[in-house]
Amino acid sequence: MSNIDRDLKEGLYFLPLGGSGEIGMNLNLYCCDGKWLMIDCGISFADDRAPGIDVIVPDAAWIAERREDLLAIIVTHAHEDHVGAVARLWPQFRCPVYTSPFTAEILSLKLAEEELEDEVEVNVIAPGSSVSLGDYHIDFVDLTHSIPEMQALMITTPYGRVLHSGDWKLDPDPVVGPASNLAKMQKVSEAGVLAMICDSTNVFKEGVSGSEQDVQNSLDQLLRGIPSGRIAVTTFASNIARLMTIASVAERHDRHVVLVGRSLHRMTQAAKKSGYLNDLPPFLDEKDAGHIPRDKILLLCTGSQGEPRGAMARIARGEHSHVELSPGDTVIFSSKVIPGNEKTLYGLHNQLTESGVNVITEADEFVHVSGHPAREELTDMYRIVKPEIAIPVHGEARHIRAHCELALSLGVKQAIEITNGNILKLAPGEAGIIADVPSGRLAVDAGGLTPLDGEFLSTRRRLVYNGSVSGVVFVNEKGQITEDPIIRLRGVLDETLFPQLQNDLRDQIIDSHNRLKKSEKLDDDEVELSAHNAVRRVFRRIAGRRPITDIYVIRFEEE
Repeated sequence: MSNIDRDLKEGLYFLPLGGSGEIGMNLNLYCCDGKWLMIDCGISFADDRAPGIDVIVPDAAWIAERREDLLAIIVTHAHEDHVGAVARLWPQFRCPVYTSPFTAEILSLKLAEEELEDEVEVNVIAPGSSVSLGDYHIDFVDLTHSIPEMQALMITTPYGRVLHSGDWKLDPDPVVGPASNLAKMQKVSEAGVLAMICDSTNVFKEGVSGSEQDVQNSLDQLLRGIPSGRIAVTTFASNIARLMTIASVAERHDRHVVLVGRSLHRMTQAAKKSGYLNDLPPFLDEKDAGHIPRDKILLLCTGSQGEPRGAMARIARGEHSHVELSPGDTVIFSSKVIPGNEKTLYGLHNQLTESGVNVITEADEFVHVSGHPAREELTDMYRIVKPEIAIPVHGEARHIRAHCELALSLGVKQAIEITNGNILKLAPGEAGIIADVPSGRLAVDAGGLTPLDGEFLSTRRRLVYNGSVSGVVFVNEKGQITEDPIIRLRGVLDETLFPQLQNDLRDQIIDSHNRLKKSEKLDDDEVELSAHNAVRRVFRRIAGRRPITDIYVIRFEEE
């Protein structure tokens, strides 16, 4: 048993392995007297630093090694950055899962994709109820978000009570699901709250995030000004509140809603199974789009971030099997631009505009509200909960620092900046970070998991930016090069611009080989290394690049 494990046998601790120091990929752990509880297990999406990778999950190897002491996973809500990694990582944990009915429906689809639906024990907990697991008693509290059944967790332990907020905002008119249950939040906080682990996403935004009902009213007015042509709206498939908003507005304007994108079908089916969206007219399939008059249709599409394989991008490229847009049609992007997606998304906007389509974004009209608390909402929550310690999560370093400063200004005794891998002792005694454990990111590639900073993806990045070179060197038993080396380039540079390149490579390889000692010429490894270095020197000189280089030596006996 390590020193850390011995320390954890007594007391209450918090450990994030994802979602702290970043927005997304949430995985939070609590430890009470050596027994662990996991809150959320989500994914993040890759950027161009991980070529060929779409999805990233937390490296949870540290807690997997202690799975005998892991009591359960509790999922606060059904967004990908909170539930998306459960099916991928559960085989490492093999523990029960607890969540709300709607989230359970979404999770069941993900488990089925991994053929785990019969293995994982999923316990469905009614929103607003409670459950006891070992020394943990957890009260579920309704908070509004952009998806139904977001549950904050009041976790009671022998060492004190901790509020884990999840993602939330204080929306008085959420459109789907109940409003935030602030009365219950106040009641469960009355006995005193040791710490609040809280969403930091919108800490820089003054005021409140806004109501989904206000978006609905705005979209209603917007559609009044678009009497003709097809209308397409793209948003996150998981934003059930927005789907309800769009469908309701479409009904008012006598437009049939056509779902375009597989994830929209899955999400709406799960919502209807859980009792949501059932009072709307039936959604139509994309195959029906061509049979509906243009001014009687609203296309609800995936791809709000410009994802190349998203429905909206395929429509813009004219590659969709059933849906097309024409000059005079309108596309509404009912979502914010996620940092890092700007270039791709603005490229999509331009592509649509160049084809004669009218593009409307949140910069043009009021078509989106965030699902996360702005400063006024954070202030209200701190005044209700009154925690002794503030622990901001779900934010980058700058968000977490600003959140700490806000909490302290509101009278919270202590605010702690934390990042993935920090073990934070909460009680007994003074709270503070006592140790660091390994954390990291794993890329989902070809159905498996590989370290994001490992050799495999490092090689792929080098291939993307530097290209590759392969070659063959022919030598005889005496170590003499008998034929011109063969060199082939892939993605290094345009050979038509360098007509002497092949001659230069050949001369450099031969010259380097001739400088070898006689014994080295008889060693295939030394011959290979010499040619490898000669090739690399040429490309460093010409282009400042270090391509992946593979040189093969063929040695033969002369007759």
